Amino acid sequence: MTWIDITQPLNRQIATWAGDTTFSYETVATKEQTGSVNVGKITMSLHSGTHMDAPFHFKTEGRTFEELDLARCIGSVSVIDATSYEEITMDLLQGQLTDVQAVFVKTKTRADAHIFPEEVPTFTEEAVHYLATHNITLIGVDVPSVDKVHSKTLPIHHALEQYDIYIVENLLLEHVQPGRYKMVVLPLLIEGADGSPVRAIIKKEEQQ
Repeated sequence: MTWIDITQPLNRQIATWAGDTTFSYETVATKEQTGSVNVGKITMSLHSGTHMDAPFHFKTEGRTFEELDLARCIGSVSVIDATSYEEITMDLLQGQLTDVQAVFVKTKTRADAHIFPEEVPTFTEEAVHYLATHNITLIGVDVPSVDKVHSKTLPIHHALEQYDIYIVENLLLEHVQPGRYKMVVLPLLIEGADGSPVRAIIKKEEQQ
């Protein structure tokens, strides 16, 4: 089985939150200028494209990336199809969390990474509790937030953090079938940061 890249490519067209920093890359020095190398620069929000939220993103005293456990970011994941659901419920999760440490949810919302959605399906608080009772330590979604787009209180972010469940947003899952996979979802070690881009890859687990 080959690894599947589920990372949104970063480019100038990728959708961002209203008022947030848009992504740009530029070559600030060329090989012709330096005599040896090309040198590039990026400008971006830490919540552009596929990224992980640190608790500091929504809690003043929350942890940042140097305090998070990378073991959570490598392991077994269940990809769940929620494309026919308006919200992510406990019933949807039942029977799909055995022997995995993470859950990725494929929704019907995000078909184009260049268009920011007006509405997104979110987890119910009952579903978050169910994740915690099954020892899930990381969740990923294919939308920009685990909360409603216009939420200011972010109840699902806080509920997940209460159970120490890491949050990955803007995964690219439209080409991924439901099932069990191996995953690698590693954030950059940006000290003191509220978010980080990740390179997310998965590989189908072989049947025993």
